[in-house]
Amino acid sequence: MSNIQLIIEERPADIGNFLVGRLLPFREKRMVGPFAFIDHMGPAKLSDHENMDVPPHPHIGLSTLTYLFEGSIMHRDSLGSAVEIKPGQVNWMTAGKGIVHSERTPEYLRHSEKMLHGLQIWVALPKHLEQGEPSFHHVEAEDIPHWESDGVQFRLIAGEAFGRKSAVPVYSPLYLIEIKSTSAQTINIGSDLFGESGMYILEGNVSNDGHIFGPKQLLVAKDAQLCSFEMGENTTVYIFGGEPFPEERFIFWNFVASSKEIIEAAKQKWTAQEFDKVPGETEFVPLPKPRF
Repeated sequence: MSNIQLIIEERPADIGNFLVGRLLPFREKRMVGPFAFIDHMGPAKLSDHENMDVPPHPHIGLSTLTYLFEGSIMHRDSLGSAVEIKPGQVNWMTAGKGIVHSERTPEYLRHSEKMLHGLQIWVALPKHLEQGEPSFHHVEAEDIPHWESDGVQFRLIAGEAFGRKSAVPVYSPLYLIEIKSTSAQTINIGSDLFGESGMYILEGNVSNDGHIFGPKQLLVAKDAQLCSFEMGENTTVYIFGGEPFPEERFIFWNFVASSKEIIEAAKQKWTAQEFDKVPGETEFVPLPKPRF
């Protein structure tokens, strides 16, 4: 019997002046473990007059994880962080009770052609930390655990798995794993995963129980303990998941919380422009109107 519970197709979403492929949340599966939101950015070729410009906007109750395959993003936040994100690095920004950040094409690339391709992920915080102090961590590519086994390349981007631990300071039991193979391979994860588990196919194909799945599909497993699948040639997948929280999580715009009251308070605070500002940036994004 197949271990696949749900297949989620990537859906287009507009984040301002940039189109992404949305994977989570999905109406039938709002979260996978603590993972509450996943966007696939690109691959997009931007001309010499096209740039990524996501102006200062707030977050609460989550950690954002940015992981690029191609291109570069300049991150600035209300803590004073100003870091260029490059492929293979991990930007891990924890909002807690509130943080504001912007994401833009770096100045030196704004007048040249460039590519942008990567993942934007939100990981919800445990209830006892969701109103904590915000923080920011940037992890270099060489500090991400990576290894090869039988011709298959692995990177443990965040969390713990396979007896290894990523340098990304996560706050609940989880994992985000990159697996690449240039030749057809059988992958047996066995008991190394836990909680809820999903697999995003970036390129190539994956076979399971006689079914073939391709790029831009997210497969949600019935049981993380029984993960075995076939990878086709030149395939890259991302396996993610972890222990789900006992409480429901509510999402409005960029806010994630275990109660609607916390979200309402954040909405009022943002409308009153009482969040800390990103140094040197003055743009203000109005609170979006609720969708009915």
